[in-house]
Amino acid sequence: MQRKMGEGSEKFLTERELIDGCRRNDRRAQKQLYDLYAPRMLAVCMRYTGSRENAKDVMQEGFLTVFDKIGTYKGQGSFEGWMRRVFANQSLMYIRKNDALKYADEIDSVPESGLGLESGDPLGALGAKEIMELISAMPAGFRSVFNLYVLEGYSHQEIAEALGITEGSSRSQLSRGRIWLQERIKKF
Repeated sequence: MQRKMGEGSEKFLTERELIDGCRRNDRRAQKQLYDLYAPRMLAVCMRYTGSRENAKDVMQEGFLTVFDKIGTYKGQGSFEGWMRRVFANQSLMYIRKNDALKYADEIDSVPESGLGLESGDPLGALGAKEIMELISAMPAGFRSVFNLYVLEGYSHQEIAEALGITEGSSRSQLSRGRIWLQERIKKF
């Protein structure tokens, strides 16, 4: 819904106008982009940091990066998808900076299985909100790798490179994260 200028409210810009405005450092376009995407990007940051306060800090840094790097968006693929990747990377930098994976263990042979829950299992009784709350409550190493592998579709090699860990450590963290999550889901 767009309102007319002069009626006491600002004109809502299309996504293309927002992108072009942000490329020109137009503060109005930047504010609208922030207002439009902040709730979704905060959710991305919370998935990685596990804390609303830390996620807010990461989100602010993410928007600064978006405004600084928006010229690199080529218009291929979804703009929101491009932004999600910026915020996921910003979250990963936060995790690396705070040594969240410092004590990540490595297991050489970890099975590549799913959550292992059948349709009759407690997972069916949980909504998306409860599942996301459980993921947010995961220990940092588990949560980071779980988000990247399960929700973002990264390979273990990509995760290892992004987090500065080995592929075996990535597999280990994913396996342990799945077990941790299964145990909490079974309690519902």
